[in-house]
Amino acid sequence: MDIRLFRPGALLPAVLLAGCVTASKPPKPYLPATEVPALAETDPVGTGNADAADDPAIWRNAADPAASLIVATDKKAGLYVYGLDGKVRDFVPAGALNNTDLRTVRMADGSSRILVGASDRTDKAEPRIALFSLDGARAKLTGLGSDSFLPAGHAPAEAYGFCMGAPLAAGELARAYVVLKDGTVMESRLVERDGAIVPEYLRKVKFATQSEGCVVDDATHTLYVAEEDVAIWRVALKAPVLAGEAVAHVGEADGLVDDIEGLAIARDAGGRGWLIASSQGDNAYALFDLGTGKFAGRFRINGGAIDGTSDTDGIEAVIGDFGPQFPEGLFVAQDGDNAPQAQNFKLLSWREIREALGLR
Repeated sequence: MDIRLFRPGALLPAVLLAGCVTASKPPKPYLPATEVPALAETDPVGTGNADAADDPAIWRNAADPAASLIVATDKKAGLYVYGLDGKVRDFVPAGALNNTDLRTVRMADGSSRILVGASDRTDKAEPRIALFSLDGARAKLTGLGSDSFLPAGHAPAEAYGFCMGAPLAAGELARAYVVLKDGTVMESRLVERDGAIVPEYLRKVKFATQSEGCVVDDATHTLYVAEEDVAIWRVALKAPVLAGEAVAHVGEADGLVDDIEGLAIARDAGGRGWLIASSQGDNAYALFDLGTGKFAGRFRINGGAIDGTSDTDGIEAVIGDFGPQFPEGLFVAQDGDNAPQAQNFKLLSWREIREALGLR
């Protein structure tokens, strides 16, 4: 089942005036934000002198929180595993993996597995989902294959954003969402078949322009998608037809300066939750209360012994105990300018973000 979203004026043709001089674009606004320092950073990705680091995911080790892990993409080369000290624990050369997500799934034999997925755009005409198994104790990744999920007859397309959500029907391990570069979001279910985990296409929703960041709120079975120059959209996943409802727009009222990039959900043990968005255009992060839908504040990563961030693509947040340095939770953000080294990821304490923004 498909639906396409339009806004007033979306179908008007663009008019180009030959011989006219186009005025330079005005600078993007730099909106107020509270500064919060990074407490740690990862080793740089291996691809230097390029836009390479992109998107992180967090695995919390409940038995030993300080031994938790971060999985993150070098979108030119593959997938990294980092410890909370920022040191590389593993790297898998796996091609052009753009966005990543992970979750613990229950297999048919009753065992559990830390399943890592990523949007694979190694072939820019045939989007794929690359899957891996993460050994939390050894901090090692094992490749499970990369499979196409496009339905028969679909036009060539480039995989871009990626996120996973809880299963919504019997026999599923999880739901997977790939955001194509043209704004189409493809929903698949991940299932076991002949000893392998594979995606099976289900349905899609189409946004009007380029989109990438996405995240699923399992508590409400809601998908959030960032249409980069326009808005954050909310999609009810249990509805018979996927449809988008705008919840925040580019502009000062919602604290967002285009591009809107990575999205993350942070929920505490009491059920209180926040949607976090990378306001890439002014190097900041905007929060929205998931209970009220209201804008809840903005922060920038700056100050302290570690440099700040700029041009952030992917982000991730998990509330919970991550050891003495991150006692209430962990926030991870890609840094688009880590000069003179290659790009990397910055680690922040959720407690410091919460206190800085007065979140209760």
